[in-house]
Amino acid sequence: MIKKIRYYILLTVLISSLTCYSQIQGTIIDAGGKPIQSATVILKKTIDSSFVSYTRSDAEGFYSLKPKKTGNFLLSFSSLGHAKKTYPIVLSEVKEDIKLDIVLKDEIVSLDEVVVSAELDITQKKDTISFNAKAFAQGNEEVVEDLLKKIPGLNIDTDGTIKIGDREVEKVMVDGDDFFERGYKLLTKNMPAQPIDKIELLQNYSNNHLLKDVEESERVALNLKLNDDAKRIWFGNVTLGYDPSASKDRYDVKGNLMNFGKKNKYYFLTILNNIGFDATGDINHLIRPLRFDQPASLGDDQSLNSLINLSARPKNFNKNRTTFNNAEMASLNAIFNPTEKLKIKALGFFNWDELDFFRNKIEKINVANENFTNTEDYTLKDSQRIGFVKGEITYNLSKNQQLESIVKYENANFNTRSDLIFNNSTSSEQLEKPLELIDQKTTYTNRFKNNKALLITGRFIKEKTPQTYQVNQFLFEELFPNTTANNVEQTLDQEMMFLGIEAHILDRKKSKNLFEFKAGNTFRKDKLNSNFSLLEDRTSLNRPEGYQNNSSYSVNDLYVKGKYHYKLNNITFIGNLGLHQLFNRQVEYDQIETQQQLFINPSAGIDYKIDKNNRVKISYAQNRTNATVLDIYSNFVLTGFRNFNRGTGEFNQLDASAFLLDYRLGNWSDRFFATTSFTYTKNHDFFSTNTLLTQNFSQTNKIVIKDREALNANASLDFFIKKLSSNIKVNLGYSKSEFTNFVNNSQLRQVLSANYQYGFELRSAFDSFFDFNIGGKWLVNNIETVVKNEFTDNVSFIDLNFYLSKELDMDLQGERYHFGNLQTDNTYYFLDLNARYTIKKNKIVLMLSGKNLLNTKTFRNTSISDIGSSTTEYRILPRYALLKLSYRF
Repeated sequence: MIKKIRYYILLTVLISSLTCYSQIQGTIIDAGGKPIQSATVILKKTIDSSFVSYTRSDAEGFYSLKPKKTGNFLLSFSSLGHAKKTYPIVLSEVKEDIKLDIVLKDEIVSLDEVVVSAELDITQKKDTISFNAKAFAQGNEEVVEDLLKKIPGLNIDTDGTIKIGDREVEKVMVDGDDFFERGYKLLTKNMPAQPIDKIELLQNYSNNHLLKDVEESERVALNLKLNDDAKRIWFGNVTLGYDPSASKDRYDVKGNLMNFGKKNKYYFLTILNNIGFDATGDINHLIRPLRFDQPASLGDDQSLNSLINLSARPKNFNKNRTTFNNAEMASLNAIFNPTEKLKIKALGFFNWDELDFFRNKIEKINVANENFTNTEDYTLKDSQRIGFVKGEITYNLSKNQQLESIVKYENANFNTRSDLIFNNSTSSEQLEKPLELIDQKTTYTNRFKNNKALLITGRFIKEKTPQTYQVNQFLFEELFPNTTANNVEQTLDQEMMFLGIEAHILDRKKSKNLFEFKAGNTFRKDKLNSNFSLLEDRTSLNRPEGYQNNSSYSVNDLYVKGKYHYKLNNITFIGNLGLHQLFNRQVEYDQIETQQQLFINPSAGIDYKIDKNNRVKISYAQNRTNATVLDIYSNFVLTGFRNFNRGTGEFNQLDASAFLLDYRLGNWSDRFFATTSFTYTKNHDFFSTNTLLTQNFSQTNKIVIKDREALNANASLDFFIKKLSSNIKVNLGYSKSEFTNFVNNSQLRQVLSANYQYGFELRSAFDSFFDFNIGGKWLVNNIETVVKNEFTDNVSFIDLNFYLSKELDMDLQGERYHFGNLQTDNTYYFLDLNARYTIKKNKIVLMLSGKNLLNTKTFRNTSISDIGSSTTEYRILPRYALLKLSYRF
């Protein structure tokens, strides 16, 4: 595969070297002879003023364009505060370098006159960079995500996550209003792209506008500005797709209806499909957006993690290919501004889905004198119903005071059934798991001085998820002899309540130093009640001792935290100190245990901005964490058809220290941008396991062991190659960890895990009918105990984009998966096709979407662990070709 990739790159270079293009270059200066930096240079066709190419001048005023077209053009030069100049240019097929030096005169604009100027494709004002959507759109963009992929500097992951450089965006807003917070994928994957006029990139973004220029923020956000003709009117689109020729009728239906006015905004969305498409992204980002260590983020890290989960999803694989679904989703969202001081947001999300997964697995165990093979033939059906509503009120008490209150409510039900053939014995599982969440947060903000602010935040969270798990097979004769049981049932009630209040003061000094102080109290109470029963048919025979839990665990954390940013020229020193007084209380049946712990979590760091292109960060932290209820429950719980787990049965606090080194060369908007990071973590105490492992069952006890080390190193490089009009990305990663555990009463086992990964991506930016995107990733896995297991997996892809005319374009996408630990059937290929024909511009579009055109039926992958290896085969969604019609109104 590496040789093939080299051939692809070599072929691209040869084609580029054989093509002759004219080059336009020169310098841009002002009337005084000083170079003008960041002047915009735009090349457009004379006949219709359509966009061809653009660039910006560097610090020396130098610019260079290498358009790949011939004919008559207009070359314009513009810069804020200077009069625009435009020159006619003729480019022929003969390579000819054109040198054009420009002098832009100063332009003085009176405040009482109206100035109409040409629109720049990229502009910057303070922390906001604005991109003209028309300059980067190619006409084949269906949804916002497609458009964002064309914007320079924005990276869109395969799951829809948006990053600027290596930092994920906080939110995606529409005309300054945010609907979905971190759940922005619901918007970007579904909202049509045509109404977008500009994309604004907001740097040093503050979620609370009163904290702008007070808090220390390197966060980024996006704001979508709409065309004027898309404001204050109802508009939308409907897309219908159907394939009656598939093995099962495949359909894809999507509808958007929206109205974005100055006072009120509405966005309604509905989706129905059975093609495996996930239109929501990770819905938890909408329900539980996590903002780590941000103002008013009290309680964001609090959630209830259920002990029993049934899943058959593969890792490191496109989940849409293995998801057999039947999804129905509706989202109703509105923002009201009844007065200048009051803003009201209302959000409703309702999702129904039926998911099917098919999996075959062969697991080979070789550990502690145990050597056996287990086989599983697994079919899982998961019926999901999720209802989520959110109300948010923001009231500006005055220019410097704000009150914000957010209420969330979720009601969901997950009903999972599976048919399982385990070692040729047939059985079935059933898991019913309803969920209810109530979350209320209120924040008061007072910017009582220009550079000082006070926040007071209170939060209440209550979440519960009862679980009923049944298995109609009995595999535990060794654990429970002399019984006539033929099936088992595990019931589990989990409930969590959180209360917290926090005061936060931010004081930005005139020297730009920042002092932060927090004081607060949080209280969390968990209930975990479980009952494990042996049954004969539906008659309960026994509830074994040691397999029942009736536990209540509460933690009260009284804390104060201080943080100081001290700036000395280009160096910022950062000190952080947190003092915690814990009060732990556990009630297990009638026994009560309490504990008090006082500890300090310190950290220190240096942020050195060597110059505008070089930056180094170094930090060291010591941290003590308190055990959760899932770490300390006393007796076993059945968490899978053959797996029992239990906690330590006692209070625990774990100590760790960490060292971080981070280096950045360049900025995300530069032609060359590179980052490297190195992290070393020393766990002075850590949770490990003591496992009893047999062919029919496993029992895992959580234990505390001293000393564990982990090392992580990552590097990435992003470089735009002008001669190839292409962007290349290289990613390198290394991780290593050492830990110890017990298996089958063995001596303490030393386990060494090491992973290497390396990959590249080459994306063209031709100004022609053709573009490509090619890349690959290699992952080397290594686990070493008494024996050593190692293998290499590879994922490669190639995307070819053809712009055949203004009405017709086509995308061809290929994927290759190679699993190095398999001797046979270890390489799999996938091919997808998307074609789009515009019948009526901005009105009617006909599309063809073909997936898995090679009709790959199954694929197998492999994994290794400290106890053996496993090979798993998954069923793939069969080939289909949807004929789609999209109508915009």
